Order: sequence, then C-alpha cells, then structure tokens
Amino acid sequence: MVMSPLPIYQVDAFTSGPFTGNPAAICLLSGWLSDDMLQKIAMENNLAETAFIVPQNNEWLIRWFTPALEVDLCGHATLASAHVVMKILYPEMQEVVFRSQKMGSLTVRKRGDILELDFPSDPPRKCDMPVLIAGSLGIEPLESYLGRSDYLLLYESENDIISLQPDFRSLAKADGRGVIVTAPGSDVDFVSRFFAPQSGIDEDPVTGSAHTTLTPFWAYRLGILSLKARQLSSRGGYLECSLNGERTYISGRTVLYLQGEIFI
Repeated sequence: MVMSPLPIYQVDAFTSGPFTGNPAAICLLSGWLSDDMLQKIAMENNLAETAFIVPQNNEWLIRWFTPALEVDLCGHATLASAHVVMKILYPEMQEVVFRSQKMGSLTVRKRGDILELDFPSDPPRKCDMPVLIAGSLGIEPLESYLGRSDYLLLYESENDIISLQPDFRSLAKADGRGVIVTAPGSDVDFVSRFFAPQSGIDEDPVTGSAHTTLTPFWAYRLGILSLKARQLSSRGGYLECSLNGERTYISGRTVLYLQGEIFI
C-alpha cells in the first residue's frame, strides 16, 4: 500500500550560491516512521544527510541519517531544516528549536539573511595519532586531537589540506565518526576538510557539526572568539563561527534547490 505523499525539500547549506555548500534533504513528517523506513529514504536520497522533522508543540523533533546510518548530530542538515521551517513554512518566525535524541535542544536563529546554529561545543583533547589514520592520509600532521566522536588533525598550511588524497577504503576501518583535518587559512582564520568513510561519506562538502570542535580549538589557539572558516571540499563552504562559553554559534547562508513529494 502506498502512503500519502511526504513533502521533501533539498537545501544547500553554508553556501555562496547554487551548487555550492552542502546539500541536505529535509523530509517533513506528521509522526515517526520506522527506523528501517527512515534509513531506506536516506539511502534513496543518497545525500550526505537526510533530516526528518516532526512538529511537536512549539518545537520540532529532528533526526539525521546518512545513506548508511543514523548520526547523533548534523549541522548542515539542521541549518537546512531551519530554512524549511523559517523561510518556507513560517516566514514570520525568527527562531526555531529542534529537539534531538542525543544532543538535546538545538536553536537556529535568523540573523539578517543568514541562519545561525546554536550548538553545544565539543572541544578536543590531545591524543596519540592512530597509525591507521596516519597511513590512510599520507601526510603526517603536526598534532592530533580527539573530540566526542571525531579526530582532529592539525597541519601546517592550507596547501597541506588541499593536497591530501586519503585512501578512503583504508580510512573506513578507523574508529570514530570521521576525521577533521585543519590548518590556518590564507584568507580566513582556518580551513578544514572532513572525511567520514566509516559513516558512509568519503568527504563531506561542509560539516557544521565538525565546527563545534574546530571553533573552540582555533578560538583558544588564536585567542579570538569570532572566526571565519572555509571548508575546502570540491563544492566549498563558508562559515562564520563564534565561541560563547560552552556553546558554539555557526552561521551560514542557505538556498532552496528543490521541493517535491516522495511516495513510499
């Protein structure tokens, strides 16, 4: 039996225009489908993340799935979900609260034509460099750190970050969610890339959640609380980040790419 069609949107987040930033699918539900069905929809969408949102009182419940698995937090898909809620469904709204299973309440605010995520910070701690990750990346980092679920590797220059050509099949055997590589930027405060083949994504175009680790790392290192960042994927992404106590604010622009219905 075919269910009633479900509204779906695709939004580019942390973008400087169409076909840049990180695309996310947002599926609007009246209630939760089975976990198996949510995973199948995400697999069919074949984007880095599909967000599923359900209205509940004055908040929205939210879950995020890659084509391979459910994740605890996704920044760009939350930003994209906020675009759907505040720019399409309820354009008079200035703030929306999403409630997630693992990370609690996540607020997104309008700031002019920019949307701003309010996320818990994930400051990294120094750790030994895992041999498997070092061998998969080819270029030895200066230092290595570990956040809640991601490794962060510090390199000397932006050129080092651009030059990395990971062995994704080898890297997929590493533990954790993914690997953040970062260095000082030439025209921004820092640059990064994010590799997560162990989560079904070889390289994520722009990773909002990784900046909950990058922002406190660079804020303490540079001695400033507000930073400009660029993720150096092929699509590219620009982010404005600031550290506010135990919270990280991550801002970016969003663009609607498509709107339609899915039939399951």
